[in-house]
Amino acid sequence: MSSPRRPKFWPKTTQPYPFYNMRERRNLRTGSGSVRDVNKFQDGVRQDKGRIAYTKCWCRKCEGSNSPSNVWWEFQVHTATQVVFDDIEADHTTLRLFYDRDGSPVVSVRYVNIEHDRCELNCVTCDETLGNKLMGMWKHFEKVWDKVWDKYIYSRPPHKFLFIVSHPHGCSKQVSVGQWKDRLKVDDCRSQFTYTTCTCPGSSGAYVNYLGFSNWTWPELVHSGSLKSGLNYSGVGIV
Repeated sequence: MSSPRRPKFWPKTTQPYPFYNMRERRNLRTGSGSVRDVNKFQDGVRQDKGRIAYTKCWCRKCEGSNSPSNVWWEFQVHTATQVVFDDIEADHTTLRLFYDRDGSPVVSVRYVNIEHDRCELNCVTCDETLGNKLMGMWKHFEKVWDKVWDKYIYSRPPHKFLFIVSHPHGCSKQVSVGQWKDRLKVDDCRSQFTYTTCTCPGSSGAYVNYLGFSNWTWPELVHSGSLKSGLNYSGVGIV
C-alpha cells in the first residue's frame, strides 16, 4: 500500500519521490532492513528495565483474543522511509525474517524522517521460538560490535571498506562488498556517503556498514539510491 501522504518530490529538491504516482494503490514492492533492540516483556515488565504501562501482548492475534499472551518480545526494524513511509504503509507491511523463513509480526511506525530517508518500525511477537531467536542474535551482536570497531578503526582511511547485507529484488540475503568514495557533510554532525558497493532494487533500507566509524553498528545510514555516475548513496546520519 502506498500512502496518500507520500510527497511529490524529495525535500528541498525537484527529484521525484518514489511511488508518489502509486498513492492509495496496492502494489507489491520489497525493501531491506535490520533488526535492532530486542527486548522481552512479561506482565508488563521489561527484563532488567522495570515496568511499562501495558501488561499484554499487542500483536494482531492477541488484540483480537480474549486471552492475550502476557509474555511477548518487542524489537525494531530499521529501513528507509521510501520503503515504509508512515503508519498507513506499516499496517500493510509483512516482515520476512532470516530469509530463509517467513515471519510476519505486527508492524507500526515509531519514527520517520523523510529528509534523511530513515524509518524505525516498532514490532512485536509472542511467538516464543521467534522471540528467543531474535533476542539471542541481538545479545550476540551487542557483545561483538565493539571488538569489530577496535579491529577496523585504524584501517578506515586507507581501505574505506564498506559492505551491505540486503535482499535485492525481494530475494534471499546477499552480501555486497566495496568502498565508500565521498563523505558529504550535511551539517555539523550529519553526513551521507557515496560508494561502489553493488545494490539492486529491493536493497533500499539495508544498513550500510562503514567499518571503522564509531557509529557503524547503529542504523543511522541506510542504502537510499543510485546516482547517474554509477555510484550508490546512503541516507543521512550522524557520523
